[in-house]
Amino acid sequence: MTPPSDLDSSHAAPANLDQTALDRPDLDRQVLDFLQRAFEVVREGDAPELRRMLAQGLPPNVRNQKGDSLLILASYHGHLEATRALLEAGADPGTVNDQGQTALQGAAFKGHAEMIRLLLGGGADPEGRGAGGRTALMFAAMFDRVEIMGLLLGGGANPEARDDAGVSALDVARTMGAQHAAAWLTEYLGRNKPGPAGT
Repeated sequence: MTPPSDLDSSHAAPANLDQTALDRPDLDRQVLDFLQRAFEVVREGDAPELRRMLAQGLPPNVRNQKGDSLLILASYHGHLEATRALLEAGADPGTVNDQGQTALQGAAFKGHAEMIRLLLGGGADPEGRGAGGRTALMFAAMFDRVEIMGLLLGGGANPEARDDAGVSALDVARTMGAQHAAAWLTEYLGRNKPGPAGT
Protein backbone atom coordinates (compact mmCIF):
# COMPACT_ATOMS: atom_id res chain seq x y z
CA MET A 1 0.00 0.00 0.00
CA THR A 2 1.33 3.40 -0.97
CA PRO A 3 1.43 5.76 2.02
CA PRO A 4 -0.98 8.65 1.62
CA SER A 5 0.58 11.89 0.51
CA ASP A 6 0.42 15.07 2.52
CA LEU A 7 1.31 18.56 1.48
CA ASP A 8 4.02 18.94 4.06
CA SER A 9 6.04 16.15 2.49
CA SER A 10 5.41 16.91 -1.17
CA HIS A 11 5.35 20.71 -1.24
CA ALA A 12 3.31 20.34 -4.42
CA ALA A 13 0.02 21.98 -5.31
CA PRO A 14 -2.00 23.21 -2.34
CA ALA A 15 -5.02 21.33 -1.07
CA ASN A 16 -8.08 21.57 -3.24
CA LEU A 17 -11.72 21.73 -2.26
CA ASP A 18 -12.68 18.67 -4.24
CA GLN A 19 -11.23 15.80 -6.19
CA THR A 20 -11.30 17.47 -9.57
CA ALA A 21 -10.01 21.00 -9.00
CA LEU A 22 -6.24 20.83 -8.67
CA ASP A 23 -5.80 24.51 -9.45
CA ARG A 24 -8.55 26.85 -8.37
CA PRO A 25 -7.88 30.37 -9.68
CA ASP A 26 -11.03 31.48 -7.87
CA LEU A 27 -9.47 30.69 -4.49
CA ASP A 28 -7.30 33.42 -3.05
CA ARG A 29 -3.97 32.83 -1.36
CA GLN A 30 -5.43 33.14 2.13
CA VAL A 31 -7.91 30.34 1.48
CA LEU A 32 -5.24 28.12 -0.06
CA ASP A 33 -2.94 28.73 2.92
CA PHE A 34 -5.81 27.82 5.26
CA LEU A 35 -6.39 24.55 3.42
CA GLN A 36 -2.70 23.72 3.31
CA ARG A 37 -2.47 24.38 7.05
CA ALA A 38 -5.33 21.93 7.58
CA PHE A 39 -3.24 19.11 6.11
CA GLU A 40 -0.32 20.04 8.35
CA VAL A 41 -2.61 20.04 11.40
CA VAL A 42 -3.97 16.60 10.50
CA ARG A 43 -0.51 15.18 9.90
CA GLU A 44 0.53 16.46 13.34
CA GLY A 45 -2.63 15.09 14.95
CA ASP A 46 -3.55 18.45 16.50
CA ALA A 47 -7.22 17.70 17.18
CA PRO A 48 -8.05 20.95 19.06
CA GLU A 49 -6.68 23.07 16.21
CA LEU A 50 -8.47 20.88 13.67
CA ARG A 51 -11.77 21.35 15.52
CA ARG A 52 -11.19 25.10 15.53
CA MET A 53 -10.56 25.09 11.78
CA LEU A 54 -13.64 22.97 11.14
CA ALA A 55 -15.68 25.46 13.16
CA GLN A 56 -14.25 28.23 10.95
CA GLY A 57 -15.58 26.50 7.85
CA LEU A 58 -12.92 23.97 6.84
CA PRO A 59 -14.66 21.46 4.53
CA PRO A 60 -14.26 18.05 6.24
CA ASN A 61 -13.92 16.26 2.89
CA VAL A 62 -11.21 18.45 1.40
CA ARG A 63 -8.51 16.51 -0.48
CA ASN A 64 -4.92 17.14 -1.45
CA GLN A 65 -3.36 16.76 -4.90
CA LYS A 66 -3.17 12.96 -4.53
CA GLY A 67 -6.83 12.65 -3.62
CA ASP A 68 -6.06 11.98 0.06
CA SER A 69 -8.79 13.34 2.28
CA LEU A 70 -8.10 14.73 5.73
CA LEU A 71 -9.74 11.59 7.13
CA ILE A 72 -7.50 9.25 5.15
CA LEU A 73 -4.40 11.03 6.44
CA ALA A 74 -5.59 11.30 10.04
CA SER A 75 -6.48 7.61 10.21
CA TYR A 76 -3.34 6.45 8.42
CA HIS A 77 -1.18 8.33 10.91
CA GLY A 78 -3.12 6.91 13.85
CA HIS A 79 -4.55 10.20 15.13
CA LEU A 80 -7.73 9.05 16.87
CA GLU A 81 -9.00 12.41 18.10
CA ALA A 82 -8.38 14.12 14.77
CA THR A 83 -10.22 11.28 13.05
CA ARG A 84 -13.08 11.57 15.54
CA ALA A 85 -13.31 15.33 14.93
CA LEU A 86 -13.52 14.79 11.18
CA LEU A 87 -16.16 12.08 11.44
CA GLU A 88 -18.23 14.28 13.75
CA ALA A 89 -17.94 17.10 11.21
CA GLY A 90 -19.29 14.86 8.45
CA ALA A 91 -16.15 13.50 6.78
CA ASP A 92 -16.96 10.63 4.42
CA PRO A 93 -15.24 7.40 5.54
CA GLY A 94 -15.86 5.91 2.11
CA THR A 95 -13.66 8.39 0.25
CA VAL A 96 -11.12 6.69 -2.03
CA ASN A 97 -7.85 8.42 -2.93
CA ASP A 98 -6.13 8.37 -6.31
CA GLN A 99 -4.38 5.11 -5.37
CA GLY A 100 -7.74 3.46 -4.67
CA GLN A 101 -7.23 3.47 -0.89
CA THR A 102 -9.78 4.16 1.84
CA ALA A 103 -9.26 5.24 5.44
CA LEU A 104 -10.26 1.77 6.67
CA GLN A 105 -7.72 0.07 4.41
CA GLY A 106 -5.00 2.42 5.61
CA ALA A 107 -5.83 1.66 9.24
CA ALA A 108 -5.80 -2.09 8.53
CA PHE A 109 -2.46 -1.76 6.74
CA LYS A 110 -0.97 0.11 9.71
CA GLY A 111 -2.54 -2.21 12.30
CA HIS A 112 -4.48 0.48 14.21
CA ALA A 113 -7.13 -1.54 16.08
CA GLU A 114 -8.71 1.44 17.84
CA MET A 115 -8.80 3.31 14.55
CA ILE A 116 -10.62 0.40 12.93
CA ARG A 117 -13.21 0.52 15.72
CA LEU A 118 -13.62 4.27 15.33
CA LEU A 119 -13.98 4.14 11.55
CA LEU A 120 -16.45 1.26 11.62
CA GLY A 121 -18.46 3.12 14.25
CA GLY A 122 -18.32 6.19 12.02
CA GLY A 123 -19.88 4.39 9.08
CA ALA A 124 -16.90 2.99 7.17
CA ASP A 125 -17.91 0.13 4.88
CA PRO A 126 -16.01 -3.04 5.91
CA GLU A 127 -16.46 -4.25 2.34
CA GLY A 128 -15.18 -1.07 0.70
CA ARG A 129 -12.99 -1.92 -2.27
CA GLY A 130 -9.74 -0.27 -3.22
CA ALA A 131 -7.26 -0.78 -6.04
CA GLY A 132 -7.61 -4.23 -7.56
CA GLY A 133 -10.76 -4.88 -5.57
CA ARG A 134 -8.88 -5.40 -2.31
CA THR A 135 -10.69 -5.02 0.99
CA ALA A 136 -9.41 -3.95 4.40
CA LEU A 137 -9.65 -7.60 5.48
CA MET A 138 -7.18 -8.57 2.77
CA PHE A 139 -4.69 -5.97 4.00
CA ALA A 140 -5.09 -7.22 7.57
CA ALA A 141 -4.57 -10.83 6.46
CA MET A 142 -1.53 -9.89 4.39
CA PHE A 143 0.24 -8.47 7.43
CA ASP A 144 -0.85 -11.16 9.90
CA ARG A 145 -3.08 -8.80 11.89
CA VAL A 146 -5.49 -11.21 13.57
CA GLU A 147 -7.06 -8.64 15.91
CA ILE A 148 -7.83 -6.37 12.98
CA MET A 149 -9.38 -9.25 11.06
CA GLY A 150 -11.64 -10.02 14.01
CA LEU A 151 -12.79 -6.41 14.20
CA LEU A 152 -13.49 -6.24 10.48
CA LEU A 153 -15.39 -9.52 10.44
CA GLY A 154 -17.35 -8.39 13.49
CA GLY A 155 -18.18 -5.23 11.57
CA GLY A 156 -19.61 -7.16 8.64
CA ALA A 157 -16.66 -7.92 6.36
CA ASN A 158 -17.15 -10.93 4.10
CA PRO A 159 -14.42 -13.50 4.87
CA GLU A 160 -14.83 -15.08 1.45
CA ALA A 161 -14.70 -11.90 -0.64
CA ARG A 162 -12.29 -12.02 -3.57
CA ASP A 163 -10.39 -9.26 -5.31
CA ASP A 164 -10.35 -8.62 -9.05
CA ALA A 165 -7.86 -11.47 -9.51
CA GLY A 166 -10.07 -13.91 -7.59
CA VAL A 167 -7.84 -13.88 -4.49
CA SER A 168 -9.39 -14.10 -1.01
CA ALA A 169 -8.05 -12.90 2.34
CA LEU A 170 -7.08 -16.48 3.17
CA ASP A 171 -5.23 -16.81 -0.14
CA VAL A 172 -3.36 -13.58 0.62
CA ALA A 173 -2.39 -14.76 4.10
CA ARG A 174 -1.05 -18.06 2.75
CA THR A 175 0.85 -16.38 -0.08
CA MET A 176 2.46 -13.86 2.28
CA GLY A 177 3.36 -16.47 4.88
CA ALA A 178 1.07 -14.83 7.44
CA GLN A 179 0.70 -18.04 9.41
CA HIS A 180 -1.39 -16.74 12.30
CA ALA A 181 -3.83 -15.02 9.96
CA ALA A 182 -4.11 -18.09 7.73
CA ALA A 183 -4.73 -20.42 10.67
CA TRP A 184 -7.21 -18.02 12.28
CA LEU A 185 -9.16 -17.52 9.04
CA THR A 186 -9.23 -21.24 8.32
CA GLU A 187 -10.70 -21.88 11.76
CA TYR A 188 -13.14 -18.99 11.40
CA LEU A 189 -14.37 -20.21 8.03
CA GLY A 190 -14.76 -23.72 9.40
CA ARG A 191 -16.86 -22.47 12.32
CA ASN A 192 -19.00 -20.21 10.16
CA LYS A 193 -19.49 -22.38 7.10
CA PRO A 194 -23.14 -22.28 5.97
CA GLY A 195 -25.00 -25.51 6.65
CA PRO A 196 -27.29 -27.37 4.22
CA ALA A 197 -30.33 -25.48 3.02
CA GLY A 198 -32.99 -25.28 5.67
CA THR A 199 -30.68 -26.06 8.61
